[in-house]
Amino acid sequence: MTRVAAVDCGTNSIRLLVADADPATGSFTELDRRMTIVRLGQGVDRTGRLAPEALERTFAACREYAAVIGELGAERVRFVATSASRDAENSADFVAGVRDILGVEPEVITGDQEAQLSFDGATKELTGGDHLAKPYLVVDIGGGSTEFVLGSDEVAAARSVDIGCVRMTERHLTEDGTVVDPPTHDRVAAIRKDIEAALDVAAATVPLTEAATLVGLAGTVTTIAGIALELTAYDSEAIHHSRVTRGQVRAITERLLQSTHEERAAIPVMHPGRVDVIAAGALVLLAVMERTGAPEVVVSEHDILDGIAWSAAA
Repeated sequence: MTRVAAVDCGTNSIRLLVADADPATGSFTELDRRMTIVRLGQGVDRTGRLAPEALERTFAACREYAAVIGELGAERVRFVATSASRDAENSADFVAGVRDILGVEPEVITGDQEAQLSFDGATKELTGGDHLAKPYLVVDIGGGSTEFVLGSDEVAAARSVDIGCVRMTERHLTEDGTVVDPPTHDRVAAIRKDIEAALDVAAATVPLTEAATLVGLAGTVTTIAGIALELTAYDSEAIHHSRVTRGQVRAITERLLQSTHEERAAIPVMHPGRVDVIAAGALVLLAVMERTGAPEVVVSEHDILDGIAWSAAA
């Protein structure tokens, strides 16, 4: 067993997982898992740069995570950065700050690498069983991008496209920096157009209609699952491997689009950092289900963060 620490720094959140892992046996014991909304990608789509306040929020979370990693004595640390830091002109400032705090070089990975790690994390526990039909289409809806990965025991095709919930919200659902509640029909139509165009791009690489099981990852999907389950508080165990039908996703999406900030914030499973971006994320998930024809999505709490941990232990 190797004690590893995995950090996934995305457009909207930064997450830490410390675990004991043994790739040879498939043994995996989680010691600590936490998430902080930092909105690293704040304004990147518009300015092309990481905002100073976004960098400071991220560095503050890194300091907290460094303390946890030290207390638990992780032998290996892997820090992976995704969409926002790939896109930014001043990504070197981000890299230098993380190196100073955690003592490791953050890996600003490509979209294809991100997709591979997401697939590994989501399917590691599925590939040994027959309870879900193969091949899987793993869809990871992030803040800046969405990854599509098709495969059974190994990846057959993968593609990352820029239709994350933060990016779509900032591009279409804000005016003078303020989220429009509820959005107009024209704004929603503009998001749908962007999503459909991105799905065309993804479909050129990944056969989106060939999967037997759609597996959904990340905060948009898990939040929608929590709403569908009518949970009174966020419950990771209840959400993990739950199944949400396309009809449920459509109804929840319409509810979110018609809600005010206060109404969305009052939903018991809603993280405060997702209140303003969840509607755009729901539109992405719904469009994916409609395009693929999937009658339901299997929700996984295990995603790119778990894939990073496995790769650190390997």
